[in-house]
Amino acid sequence: MRLPIAFSIVVNKAMKYYVTVAATIMVSCAMGLGQGTTASAAPSRGAAQAPSGGQDDRYRIGLQDTLEITVFRHPDLNRRVNINPNGTINLFRLDEPIVAVCKTEDELAQDIQKAYAKDYLRDPQVGVVAVEQKSQSIAVIGAVKTPGNFYINRRVQLIQALAFAGGPDLEHAGTRLLVFRSGSTTDCKANASTPDDQTSAQLLGYNLRDVQEGKQTLWMKPGDIISVLDADQVYVYGNVNAQQAVKMQGPLTLTRAIILAKGLKSATDMSNIRVLRQKAGSADRQELVFNFKDIVKGTSPDPLLEPNDIVAVSQDKTQSIVNSIGRSLTNGLPSIFYRVP
Repeated sequence: MRLPIAFSIVVNKAMKYYVTVAATIMVSCAMGLGQGTTASAAPSRGAAQAPSGGQDDRYRIGLQDTLEITVFRHPDLNRRVNINPNGTINLFRLDEPIVAVCKTEDELAQDIQKAYAKDYLRDPQVGVVAVEQKSQSIAVIGAVKTPGNFYINRRVQLIQALAFAGGPDLEHAGTRLLVFRSGSTTDCKANASTPDDQTSAQLLGYNLRDVQEGKQTLWMKPGDIISVLDADQVYVYGNVNAQQAVKMQGPLTLTRAIILAKGLKSATDMSNIRVLRQKAGSADRQELVFNFKDIVKGTSPDPLLEPNDIVAVSQDKTQSIVNSIGRSLTNGLPSIFYRVP
C-alpha cells in the first residue's frame, strides 16, 4: 500500500506544477493579446502617432487658437478660451495662468488636471479641443486660381498646398515655383531658436511640372509662402504675322516661338534670324544669328530660347522688291482690257 500512496503524492505534485505553468502561460498570452489590440486600435484625436522619420504629427496649440476646456462632472468649470498674447490661458478657480502654446491637446489637458488637483478637485478629468485652429498657416501666391492664406492642422505636402489654391493658373503660370521658409514660424521646434534669426531662412526652387507629377515634393511648415511664378516671355517682332510677347510655359525653341507668332510673312530673310539675348550681369545684349532654312531642313539644331530673348525676323529686301513688282503688274492687268483705242 505504501507504493501507491507515494506514487499518488508524486502525481499530485506534478499536477499542481503543470497547472501553475499552464495558468502562467494563459495569463501571459492574455496580456500579450491585450497589448496587440491596443496597438492596432485606431488612434484617438490626441494619440501620439509619429510618422516615419520620427516626426511628431500631432497638432500643437498656437497663439491664435481657440480652445474648448471640459472638466467632467464640473460643468461650471467648462470654458471656451482664446490664447493670451503671452501663450497662456486663464481658467476659473485657478490663480495662475497655464502655458498652452506648443502643447498638444492631451499635454495641456494633463497640465490642467494637475493644476485643479493641487488645491481644488480630487482626481479631475479634463478634455481639451482646439475648436479653432488658426495658428498654423501657409500662403500660396502668384499664378494660381485662388491665392490666399490657408490654415492647416496636419502635415501637408507641397502639391496638397497647391491644391488648396485651386492649382496653377494655366493661362499665366510658368514653369517654376518658389517656397520661402522664413525660419520664424509657429513650428515649436523652429521657435526654440531666436525668432529674429534670419540665418535659417530658406528660398527653395522647384519645377512646377515635377511637383505636379510627384517627382519633387516637400513637407510644408507653418509660415511657408509658396509663389507660383508667372511665365517668362520671349518677344518676337519683325517680318512675322503677329508681333507679340510669347509666354514660356515650358521649353521654347526658335521654331515654336515663330509658330506662336503666326508664322513668317513672305519675303523673309530666313538665313538671318537674329536673337538678342541679355548678357548676365550687364545691360548689354549679345546677338545670335541663325539660319532658319537649315533648322527647317533639320541640318542645324533648333535653339532653345531663354527668358526675355528678342527674336528679330528681317525682311529679304530683294525678294520684297520682286514681290512688289509682281503685285503692281497683277493689279495693272485689268486696266489693259478697258483702254480706249
